[in-house]
Amino acid sequence: MRIAIVTDAWSPQVNGVVRTLQSVRAELERQGHEVLVISPERFYSLPCPTYPEIRLAFARTAAVGRMLADFRPNAIHLATEGPVCLAARRWCLARRFPFTTAYHTQFPDYVSARIGIDPGWIWRYITWFHWPAQAVLASTPSIAETLRAHGLTKIRHWGRGVDLSTFGPDVAPDPAIRALAGAGGGPIQLYVGRVAIEKNIEAFLDSDHPGTKVIVGDGPARASLEAKYPQAHFLGPKFGADLAAAYAAADVFVFPSKTDTFGLVMIEALASGVPVAAFPVTGPVDVLKPGVGVMDEDLTAAIAAALTLDRAACADYGKSFTWEASARQFLEALAPVGLESDRQAA
Repeated sequence: MRIAIVTDAWSPQVNGVVRTLQSVRAELERQGHEVLVISPERFYSLPCPTYPEIRLAFARTAAVGRMLADFRPNAIHLATEGPVCLAARRWCLARRFPFTTAYHTQFPDYVSARIGIDPGWIWRYITWFHWPAQAVLASTPSIAETLRAHGLTKIRHWGRGVDLSTFGPDVAPDPAIRALAGAGGGPIQLYVGRVAIEKNIEAFLDSDHPGTKVIVGDGPARASLEAKYPQAHFLGPKFGADLAAAYAAADVFVFPSKTDTFGLVMIEALASGVPVAAFPVTGPVDVLKPGVGVMDEDLTAAIAAALTLDRAACADYGKSFTWEASARQFLEALAPVGLESDRQAA
């Protein structure tokens, strides 16, 4: 099967959307499918205001359309709501080609947090963008319900996975991170992810549970947070085996975000045998269950309770999230372009 994935989020960006798309593409190709990714790197682009790591591409409809036509896809998926996918959307609608979309990011909340725009205005655009899709893929029941509340009803579940060849309970802990427990006092409380205002990291850094706070990741808020919280350890981004060792070194994983749709890092931590502390919001309420994570409006209380949980139970639960299952759900939701449309594309 020839599958075209169009996205405004791709490497060198580091976030859950990119990791999801890359992991699912790898699994699809392992199964024998041919996958074309149309991303901003193919076009002239400029850095996004307030978020320079994200590139806004100047993607003309004709240019995106030529790539799709040359590929002759059996199915088309628009992963994001940015300019590259807008161009693909126009091209598909003009030819009455079916396509699927996905709601990866709480974009209305992110924009509101960054520049104060009423989320309702952004939701009008989100609803308009996804309305013609044959299916809108959502990662959790809470996100599906949110989409339905805004009039989008063609929802399909698309879960997430963990690379179990990288993350697991038998990975050796990062000795440098473990050494911090001796220097600043344990336990090691770990955050992994974008260091940005919408991730609510200050709630974690303000929590007063005794221990050592470690932040792995990068982003536009890193410099200001480092200056404000000199007692915390900002280690920058880590990947692959280094990231797995960072998880393994933690005593508890803290997920302070209130705007994520899923929280891929939570299941990576769980697969590593690390219990999770979080707020009772979208993402954690769908991913966590008793015995592997604690949700509380008081994040300090959640951290204290999570530290008592059994690491083996966390690892067993984390193993249940696989990219094979995620890719299967993705495939089942796709809308076939069809033989007639395939001839037109030729």
